[in-house]
Amino acid sequence: MRKPEIFVSLDIGTTSIKVVVAEYINGQINIIGVGNEKSRGLSRGVIVDIDETVYSIQQAIAQAERKASVKINEVAVGIPSNKLMIEECHGMIAVSSENREITARDVDNVISAAKVRSIPPEREIVAIIPEEFIVDGFNGIRDPRGMIGVRLELYAQLYTGPKTIIHNIRRCVEKAGLRINELVLQPQAIASVALSQDERTFGTVIIDMGGGQTSASVIYDNQLKYSYVDQEGGDFVTKDISLILNTSLDSAERIKREYGYAISSETSEDEYFPVETVGRKDPVRVDEKYLSEIIEARLVQIFENVYDDLQAVDALDLPGGFVLTGGAASLPGVLELSQRFFGEKVRIYIPSQMGMRNPIFTTSMGMIDYVANLDEIHRIAQGTYRRIEPSPSRQTSGQATTSRSPESSRPRQSQASSYQRQPQQPTTSARETEQRYNDYQQEQSNQANSDYDEAMYYEETDYNANNDSPSNDENSSSVTSKVRSFFNTFFD
Repeated sequence: MRKPEIFVSLDIGTTSIKVVVAEYINGQINIIGVGNEKSRGLSRGVIVDIDETVYSIQQAIAQAERKASVKINEVAVGIPSNKLMIEECHGMIAVSSENREITARDVDNVISAAKVRSIPPEREIVAIIPEEFIVDGFNGIRDPRGMIGVRLELYAQLYTGPKTIIHNIRRCVEKAGLRINELVLQPQAIASVALSQDERTFGTVIIDMGGGQTSASVIYDNQLKYSYVDQEGGDFVTKDISLILNTSLDSAERIKREYGYAISSETSEDEYFPVETVGRKDPVRVDEKYLSEIIEARLVQIFENVYDDLQAVDALDLPGGFVLTGGAASLPGVLELSQRFFGEKVRIYIPSQMGMRNPIFTTSMGMIDYVANLDEIHRIAQGTYRRIEPSPSRQTSGQATTSRSPESSRPRQSQASSYQRQPQQPTTSARETEQRYNDYQQEQSNQANSDYDEAMYYEETDYNANNDSPSNDENSSSVTSKVRSFFNTFFD
């Protein structure tokens, strides 16, 4: 049975920064803490001020820690789909083990081989999603570990994004005192909670209407196949209201939430509300129809841009239809307005967890669900599979490391204290150890000298023995006399 784990997601949005703390117990995800802080330092989904963003992250983390009563050290962070590129990749290796059994190391090697591509210097690999493995020509394999084979191949989807965006996100998280345990593409996170298994398989379009931008993502065969980003979102509606009605942004946001409606034809000109304008003491009366016309004009422009882009890639007739989510999707009338462009197969997704029934938390919940249900093959692909197989030397000492266990996330001090409680073998002091070492070196030196003297003694005795032997002298003298007499015959 899987051990209970705690997961933390960090959604860095243009309007707000959300932190969700959840515990995974018996296959269920329970929310135990939420932090929501107004975002500073972002524009159109991109970080433009690192220090301001770090401050907002720290405030959101502090809120979540107080509510969950846990210390947050590492988080799963969402990556926006701005300028995301998706391409096919292929890798092939020879199985390294002598018995030809495929291990996690072979899987990691073939994934590394698939990543060997010519990538521009301004881009960086965000993720690689394995599609299928091929073992000696047999395809359609999801997990090749434990199989026997000679050649291992991999077909996968490679996602690359702008290095500036990824670096800024990592920099902000690290400066906030956190570690990143997973980088998750936001469309994939949303798909894990907003779509059913059949919708992810047959094809569905996710329209995420955020504050700074609106993204349209095509999910097919359980993978992200296409993504489009329109640099307009809910904040642009607020700015339009502020500019036209000559009021502050805070007042415009309040008016949008309290009186706003996305379809002007369904509002009345007889309903008025007060608006505090700049340069006047008394509020100005504005009718709801006029406000609705301002909102509708911006939303129509957003939906037209999304429609034109999806039509260019032939993604308007997918079986799963369209799913709206994000903070701007909570505005009344948005669903009916979107159906004018995309047809009747449009629905809004709202998380069902208590205290999170708002579309702004869809991405945060999606990251929790995505990371909690990530299998080992995908963990190996993302570099977060931390299982270390013990070597023979480690097995004798009784130490091994497992992957993502709750004990592994504890501070080192607590682990050290637990190790100290274990019985320890008696040890010697450094002086005694040094004395033993010197005695050992002296003994080895004496032994080498004695061996050398003994060898020289044996050589000398053998030599003298051969020279002093009488039988040898007689034989050598007789042979010498015969040779001399033979040569003297030539001179005589």
